[in-house]
Amino acid sequence: MNIEDILPGQPFPLGAVPRDNGVNFAVFSRNGTKVILNLFNDAGEKEPSDKIELNPEINKTGDIWHVFIKNLKPGTMYLYQVDGPFNPGEGHRFNINDFLLDPYAKALTPESIFLNLPKNYRPPFDKSDIEHAECMHPFNFPKCVVIDENSFDWEGDKPINRPLHESIIYEVHAKGFTAGMDSGVRNPGTYDGFMEKIPYLKDLGITAVELMPVFEFDEFENANINPRTGERMENYWGYSTTAFFAPKATFAADKAPGGVVTEFKRLVKELHKAGIEVILDVVFNHTAEGNEHGVAISFRGFENSIYYMLVDSHKEYYMNYSGCGNTFNCNHPIVRTFIIDCLRHWVLDYHIDGFRFDLASILTRSPDGSIPCIPPLTNAISEDPLLAKTKIIAEPWDAGGAYHVGCFPGGRWAEWNDKFRDEIRRFWRGDEQASTSAATRMSGSSDLYSMSGRTPNHSINFVSCHDGFTMNDLVSYNHKHNDENGEDNRDGTDSNWSYNHGYEGPTANPFIEKMRNKQIKNFMLTLLISQGTPMILGGDEFRRSQRGNNNAYCQDNDMSWFDWSQFENNRAIFNFTKRAISLRKNHAVFRRNTFFLGQRAGTVPDIQWYNADGSNPDWNDISRFLAFCLFGQYCKNKDGKEDNDFYIAANTDRQDIMVTIPTPLSGKKWYLIADTSDDSDNSLVDEENLEQLREQEHYVIPANSLIILIAK
Repeated sequence: MNIEDILPGQPFPLGAVPRDNGVNFAVFSRNGTKVILNLFNDAGEKEPSDKIELNPEINKTGDIWHVFIKNLKPGTMYLYQVDGPFNPGEGHRFNINDFLLDPYAKALTPESIFLNLPKNYRPPFDKSDIEHAECMHPFNFPKCVVIDENSFDWEGDKPINRPLHESIIYEVHAKGFTAGMDSGVRNPGTYDGFMEKIPYLKDLGITAVELMPVFEFDEFENANINPRTGERMENYWGYSTTAFFAPKATFAADKAPGGVVTEFKRLVKELHKAGIEVILDVVFNHTAEGNEHGVAISFRGFENSIYYMLVDSHKEYYMNYSGCGNTFNCNHPIVRTFIIDCLRHWVLDYHIDGFRFDLASILTRSPDGSIPCIPPLTNAISEDPLLAKTKIIAEPWDAGGAYHVGCFPGGRWAEWNDKFRDEIRRFWRGDEQASTSAATRMSGSSDLYSMSGRTPNHSINFVSCHDGFTMNDLVSYNHKHNDENGEDNRDGTDSNWSYNHGYEGPTANPFIEKMRNKQIKNFMLTLLISQGTPMILGGDEFRRSQRGNNNAYCQDNDMSWFDWSQFENNRAIFNFTKRAISLRKNHAVFRRNTFFLGQRAGTVPDIQWYNADGSNPDWNDISRFLAFCLFGQYCKNKDGKEDNDFYIAANTDRQDIMVTIPTPLSGKKWYLIADTSDDSDNSLVDEENLEQLREQEHYVIPANSLIILIAK
């Protein structure tokens, strides 16, 4: 490279940004003393084609190192090296021998860091170790790829910005959705393959996909061995980020450097065409660099003392509120800016509709680990003008004991509601005295969200999610079966609130199978008629199983992947779920924007609760039964008309119950819309096929069943 092609460059924006006649590179390092930019012509090059040492007198403004290289184009590959003090006790871990990923890299090549670590690799512990420490070779270290963000034709696409109260979220793994048996797509396990399944999602009726992590991660970070097969396990879920601005390249069918960017954007655009939003599960609480024994990939080599929360008196050690070895220093101004920049990037450059933040309570912690009343980062995300229409969803706890369910700080945040999950599971299992708590959850969890001025829709309701049993396994196993994770079945929660209905695991017993199908219908229908924003775990709509594994984070195989060969066997559950989604969409009483007020003087209540005999329930005594009416005059459907009234009753006992049905208002009649005890395809019917109840005053609800009546 000619010296005249190297210019001082600009400090902003950070990252590698193509210009008309070259590329501007900018990166943050406060205490670094030397920065080298390495350029590569090919992903497999053994040595850089060019090494450019930045001059701090010319190529540094404040704490930003920058350079402009003429005649470079998108597709150029690069890495950094940074020198500086190596003093772990003061928080500094600079090592000029390490190749580093740009924290703002927009794409990576798909090489694995952890699969290619030198055999005897260990991080240096003092300055003398650096000269002798084994380091990664550039040819098997992933390269950053220069991307032109403006080259994609969005055809007028924008984020959908659907209100939460109209949303039905579908949590799914981008690879596992099509990687399994009989997926029938051209490129299984890819974004391209996912696109081919969009008609399926549209037919089901969900309004948003929540993709498990698609930021770059290294699946070979996990070194566990499957005790049954002897194979090395992988990081399947992806909750260990290596590059926050880059979509995961191995999930792309297009293997050209940077091809993943176009493919993922095309997926977002096609989902939007189908009316489906895209929510990303993002992991800002820690990185893949691990603890003091971990690998320098990016942040550690640029400015370890700022990017991570370190133990104040022993800065060679990392605070570990994530349970994964390190904790990102989210409320340091530099890191806070990085996170906001990242979120803006995905919204502006990828048209993403929302984010679910893993272990989000870490985002509230100050650099010393304490939690202030108004954490700067969560408040900044909530108030950021470019994210104003973007959904922000917290997993409101962390591994350090912080628990913010119902009180996540920062304004408009929605939250995963684990109380809904646990209390609805206990209710349908038939636990004693579970009806009162189930009533609170089904009516929107006002005990959690009303005091903060939020609505029922800020509660993200779910019965199952990626972390835990699938809905099929919830009704098929009493205990977790995680032996194949290589951790002696110690991992994963023991608090599953599950019931196998008489046999552990798959069975051909028709009675047990009937009970399991009915219980899945109970769970699914309860989820979709409850106030709040429902989230369905992908595959639950046709009984996807993980063979009793409730922590399949390392199972990148047919245990986790969708087995599409089972779809026809369980089409009845799919049809039921599809109709339950349609019922929710068609009736505003199931998706209120405000909490119930109950009885008001001289008016019909918005909700009325009942005992089986039609009397008012004693909430201190009620058990294994729940019934209520929703009155539609307070809610208007999309046609502007008042909604119908509904009577909903659940019997979680082992005995059938004769219930007294309240008299419908205004001379209307009750029609049966759902009875989960019916094992035919008529357990939930389309509204055009409703039949009027012959007996308008009483109904027998079989054991472990849910009924819904509609007044017409």
